[in-house]
Amino acid sequence: MSENIFVWLLTTVLLTAASPAVSQQPTTIFRIGYLTAASRSANAARAEVFRQGLRKLDYVEGKNIVIESRFADYKPDRLPALAAELVNLNVDVIVTGGRGATRPAKQATALIPIVMTQDTDPVTDGFIATLARPGGNVTGLSTLAPELSGKRLETLQAVVPKLSRVAVLGITTNSSDAQASKEIELAARAAGIKLQFLKVAAPTEIESAFRAAIRERADTALMLDRVVFNSERNQVVVALAARHRLPAIYSSSGYVIDGGLMSYGVNRSELARRAATYVDKILKGAKPADLPVEQPTKFEFIINLKAAKQISLTIPPNVLARADRVIR
Repeated sequence: MSENIFVWLLTTVLLTAASPAVSQQPTTIFRIGYLTAASRSANAARAEVFRQGLRKLDYVEGKNIVIESRFADYKPDRLPALAAELVNLNVDVIVTGGRGATRPAKQATALIPIVMTQDTDPVTDGFIATLARPGGNVTGLSTLAPELSGKRLETLQAVVPKLSRVAVLGITTNSSDAQASKEIELAARAAGIKLQFLKVAAPTEIESAFRAAIRERADTALMLDRVVFNSERNQVVVALAARHRLPAIYSSSGYVIDGGLMSYGVNRSELARRAATYVDKILKGAKPADLPVEQPTKFEFIINLKAAKQISLTIPPNVLARADRVIR
């Protein structure tokens, strides 16, 4: 009897001594790398949406996550070194803001999971095997940008009914551009519209491209999604379109918010929010190779009536009715 009491007392003492240690187990703090070709200020809104997505999943900075952000400030040559920094920090996952950031991240590591937030064609770019089964250390979201190019041309035609010639600015030799060109050409051929493809590889070439468009009597401009345009969005691209009185359509809403005429494309804030769910799954043990790449289902059509007035353009009522947002 006394022996049983002794065992009970010893067990009670041990459990009592152990309970504070159990309750004081340290919280695991995950390190999330965030890599983008943009600047901190240009990426601020999207980064905040990503943080909001994480907070809804119970990830709080300073409590259970640390976000290591790296911005290339629109200088792509800086991205490999920034990607290497994140790898050397041994982050748990790297989130990339576009193809330009995904490629150096993938080149820097084959082990750390990478979550793309807005890659145009990750299969053709060689980042993943297939959308359904990525197969490596990269997964995330695709923007479907090439497939939307034809829709943008149709939108220009709806705004400028007598449209006969469109300047396509920003064409390159990238594989996704080949698909974009094909989509635009199919839409143009069906509508009897002539196209003028203009390469823009550096900010210094933007103005000359606009001059070439005007010289060839382009009626409108279709601006492809390019880092070179993003870096000069307000000061150059939007201003030049207004100066030359050239109706232009863009791939993202930022241009329209900054004074551009129209945009039609993926809701990029939604992509940033969705990226947080990929990070959550990976931190909980899921492998990127097994997480299908998500394709967007939400698209935005935005019109800036102030920009239209500036170039004396009247937007037809039926086009206004289709807009998800109208800036007046």
